Amino acid sequence: MASTISFGDANHGFQANIINGSVSTTFHLPAERPDTPPCPSVVIPFGCDADFVKRRELFDRLQTTCAVPGSRTALVGLGGVGKSQLAIEYAYQTRERSPDTWVFWVHASNTARLEESYRSIASCVKVPARQNPKADMLQLVHDWLRDEARGRWILILDNVDDAGFLLEVPSCGRDGQTSSMEGQSEQPLISYVPRCQNGSVLVTTRSRNAALQLVEERDIIAVEPMEKRDSLVLLQKKLELQDSGEEVIGEVIELAAALEHMPLAMVQAAAYISQRRPRCSVQQYLQEFQKSDRKRTTLLDCEGGQLLRDWEAKNLIIITWQISFDYIRQSRPSAGDLLALMSFFDCQGIPETLLRNCEEETAKQDQEERDSDHDDWGDDGNSASQSSVSDDGFEDDVLTLRGYSFISANADGATFEMHGLVQLATRTWLEVHGQLEKWKQEFVRNLCVAFPTGEHENWARCQVLLWPYTL
Repeated sequence: MASTISFGDANHGFQANIINGSVSTTFHLPAERPDTPPCPSVVIPFGCDADFVKRRELFDRLQTTCAVPGSRTALVGLGGVGKSQLAIEYAYQTRERSPDTWVFWVHASNTARLEESYRSIASCVKVPARQNPKADMLQLVHDWLRDEARGRWILILDNVDDAGFLLEVPSCGRDGQTSSMEGQSEQPLISYVPRCQNGSVLVTTRSRNAALQLVEERDIIAVEPMEKRDSLVLLQKKLELQDSGEEVIGEVIELAAALEHMPLAMVQAAAYISQRRPRCSVQQYLQEFQKSDRKRTTLLDCEGGQLLRDWEAKNLIIITWQISFDYIRQSRPSAGDLLALMSFFDCQGIPETLLRNCEEETAKQDQEERDSDHDDWGDDGNSASQSSVSDDGFEDDVLTLRGYSFISANADGATFEMHGLVQLATRTWLEVHGQLEKWKQEFVRNLCVAFPTGEHENWARCQVLLWPYTL
């Protein structure tokens, strides 16, 4: 004999003393109540920078390029040159200009951080089924972005210094991190960044090679150090010297030049001076900065007054660059050697011939080591083809360093330039790793090899080689 027992208005139960057959149970849960669609907003982890200095030509080009429906644009330049700050300002100005446009910020340095950013987007826009632990969150956000009914959006992929993890499936990404999302399909992460007419993508990266894997060459915007006038404005804002006299303005201009108009370096210097007032002035900082490499390194090793930067990004310009040095050293050691050698030359007009001397000697030594150990390596001829003595090897090394904006080629095609602060950071890195003297000797040896005999007809060449290094 069975009886029905009431459990309230919503449910009923069934009670039986003995059940001889099978029992099936069905739960009728209430349907998930749809969320109220939120209004478009700026979903980024940084506030608007009151001290931002608009680099007019650069910013106008950024706005024009990103305004094209479905565009993919990349800001490429040295660490600390202001790429992320440009992207942040562009995000807020876009919001001001077009309130109906969504702006999303994605930390794209590795798989885990990209997935974390996509979860934040899903939460913000209230993607249906986002609370299901088995849901493919990347796919859910991708589908939401593709839906033109959601309106226009801009997605900023920040800090994509190695695009490899975006181009491979998450389970075997090169960044060494696997996907943490259940139910995720086996496809490259970049496929979750949709190409559609209602959305645009902006990438920031230090590597031109990474940018070329994500956007077209014509859509790369090179971010260089600031123009003189913009450097002056930035330092005046940070030092609160907008109403200063000509003498102080002259000192600020000189400081900007000493720091090679690098935004992060100028912000560091301004913070150092501001924190130590009145015991430190612009003039006193300059005097200390110009004393020696060691003093310059010490001053640039003082943290404070950071630009708006991600917590992963280092706020010291020398360390910021040294992270890239480490990556180059691991991925292409010969390019790291070339950078080490170039750090001892005068920063302007570094002759290719002097660099190739070292390349050829290094290749010769490598070949001798291979010949003496041919029983282990075999004699298949492949090793020699990889040597940087070849034109292709040297050019690939140059391309690697140019791709990170560490060097630039002059119009004559035979000489290179390198920022003085990059040289300082490189020598500091070499000293930390116990290689400073080795590369200093290589530099001197190259000069000796290239130095001509003392006949009168060679004096002009002697002057070209030695003039930058005379006191």
